Amino acid sequence: MTTAIRWFWYASPHTFFPVARTLARWCAVAAALFAIAGLYVGFLVAPTDAQQGEAYRIIFIHVPAAWMSMFLYLVMAFWAAMGFAFNTRLSGMMASAIAPTGALFTFIALWTGALWGKPTWGTYWVWDARLTSELILLFLYLGFMALKAAIDDPRRSDRAGAVLAIVGAVNVPIIYYSVQWWNTLHQGASVSMTRAPSMAAAMFTGMILMALAFWMYSIAVILMRVRCIIMERE
Repeated sequence: MTTAIRWFWYASPHTFFPVARTLARWCAVAAALFAIAGLYVGFLVAPTDAQQGEAYRIIFIHVPAAWMSMFLYLVMAFWAAMGFAFNTRLSGMMASAIAPTGALFTFIALWTGALWGKPTWGTYWVWDARLTSELILLFLYLGFMALKAAIDDPRRSDRAGAVLAIVGAVNVPIIYYSVQWWNTLHQGASVSMTRAPSMAAAMFTGMILMALAFWMYSIAVILMRVRCIIMERE
């Protein structure tokens, strides 16, 4: 009972505000350390790919960014749904804070994918199922931010944004399973929860370290941004 009450206590913007500052600092430090380690392993330790040569090393940025773009959207939709269902102020603030970071990682995934596609496919862009659905994800992030900015009242803004976020969540499994559902140029997943990774151990380690760096960065930036939103609203 005490634990439950404690969680509800942190759900208040005023009590969450100082906690967010402490967590953001620690996550920022962790992000820097993971990024240094990940870049070192990815660019200096991991072997050269037999088929793609050195061009494949863009996966250490591209793949973790793509993972974060989908994961952050689901987290954003979760917070938006919590705010819609329970009318909690902090939930809408968290969803608003997540959207810009999610949009950033979606853009990075598309941009690095285009750079990787040129030497691999011979073109920067094709209307591939995976690429197209990822582009739609970027538009969903931008639409969410634009919709919330267009409504002055925070409560109405949060509820309208929540509807868009929840409906748009259906695009995430489409992105993930697109290479299985359709015949696409995009390669299948190299990392799966049900089988061993189809890459060298150093490659896998570098990718996971960069994913942790992006994760810690996201938490730090989102918490700093939600503090700004709290100060604006409260």
